Amino acid sequence: MNGEALRAILGCIDDGVVGVDAAGTLLFASAAAERMLGPQLADALALGRDVFAEDGVTPIAPAEMPLARALRGEETNAARLVMRARAGAALNVEMSGRPLPNGGAVVIFHDVGLRRRAEQLRQAQKMEAIGRLAGGIAHDFNNMLTVILTQSTLLIRRTTLDDRTRNPLAEIAQAANRAATLTRQLLAFSRQQVLQPRVIDLSAVVREMEQMLRRLISEDIDLQTRLQPNLGAVRADPGQMEQVILNMVVNARDAMPRGGRLEIATSDVEVAADDSTPSPQPGPYVLLTVCDTGIGMDAETQSRVFEPFFTTKERGQGTGLGLATAYGIVRQTGGDIQVTSAPGKGTTFRIFVPRVPDAVSSARVSGRYMIGGTETILLVEDEPLVREAARTVLAGAGFGVLVARDGVDALRFCKEHEGTIDALVTDVVMPGMSGPELARLAAESRPKMRILFMSGHTDDAVVRHGAGDAIAFLNKPFSPDALVRKLREVLDG
Repeated sequence: MNGEALRAILGCIDDGVVGVDAAGTLLFASAAAERMLGPQLADALALGRDVFAEDGVTPIAPAEMPLARALRGEETNAARLVMRARAGAALNVEMSGRPLPNGGAVVIFHDVGLRRRAEQLRQAQKMEAIGRLAGGIAHDFNNMLTVILTQSTLLIRRTTLDDRTRNPLAEIAQAANRAATLTRQLLAFSRQQVLQPRVIDLSAVVREMEQMLRRLISEDIDLQTRLQPNLGAVRADPGQMEQVILNMVVNARDAMPRGGRLEIATSDVEVAADDSTPSPQPGPYVLLTVCDTGIGMDAETQSRVFEPFFTTKERGQGTGLGLATAYGIVRQTGGDIQVTSAPGKGTTFRIFVPRVPDAVSSARVSGRYMIGGTETILLVEDEPLVREAARTVLAGAGFGVLVARDGVDALRFCKEHEGTIDALVTDVVMPGMSGPELARLAAESRPKMRILFMSGHTDDAVVRHGAGDAIAFLNKPFSPDALVRKLREVLDG
């Protein structure tokens, strides 16, 4: 091989490659080696020259350098070293040395950090691809689930049904709810779910879930709670925070097959700028801690614990989405999750959620809304089955319902209907005219009409159609109760 061909090959290699003759004179070097070591790269490799260290502090003896050993006829496989590069930055490298037949030697080294960054990029791309897949199926899938959930629930509530009919319907509704949960998880870990945040007390959320959590875990697991009274408030979607807690508890339960202790705690914390441990951005947070005495995790498992579809459970025992979902929800809320674990020593998850100012906290709203009503509702939905299911629910709750199949049809009702229209319930993404566009045009003739948006699309699609800041939003699929409750909330202001 001539020198020009060798230079072309070495120029295409990301790793550092250096060859020397028996006297240590440089024969060839890759462009990557020149970038990292500079013009004296052969001397640096053979003699150390304070460039390399075994642990980042202790210089390696020149005679033990991979190139020097290769010149003595020895082979070195993937020696881990810390290299001080030309710019002064420390690089973690793996270096291998081989003797050449003519008495010379060749050494190959690569930046371990570069490989790690490439893996992180591939992981991010994988999550983005899965997120796009989830978003692509979400709309149609959620529309179908809305119909299944709504109609099965309405049938179950008929008093004329016997148990032989009601029980299969209940199983259908249960299966639809499980499918809806899986869709929410897919959207949550990819951070594409439309959140409906409000000011909440995490201690109250845990307290309200405690009885359900005790039923979820086995009797040989001792559940303890340490909930700070007068806890600072956070702004988060309460349903999504319940999902985070639920996923953490399920993970802890599965890690304690022979029983143990599970503790859930809340507290106000201040993250300082000079903290030595990895942490979220400095500031006030509410800390939610979930600690178990289970089997624990090794370092490799900890590094992958939030990856979607990664699981250590047996086939069929889990989807691998639980902790990935929790991670996506917390990050979308502006918080952070840390995990500490060791084999045989249990696991602790620390969830940081930004604390809101006291002035905002004192303005939190509580109270229940009356279910049902007699107001007139304009329902707009382009999917016929979803439209009919929503109409049946609203009419059954006592509302007067005007039904429109698209925005043009809805505007006709706004102009021609002689009575009051109290609320517009509209899909966000529709052919011809989006829900937000319809709401703006309808406000010209019905300025006092309340608005409730609903959609099975992901966050990106909703934002593109102008409903990202919608005060009232209902995710599909929804149950009959969820639709009526949310509408009642909108009507009551």
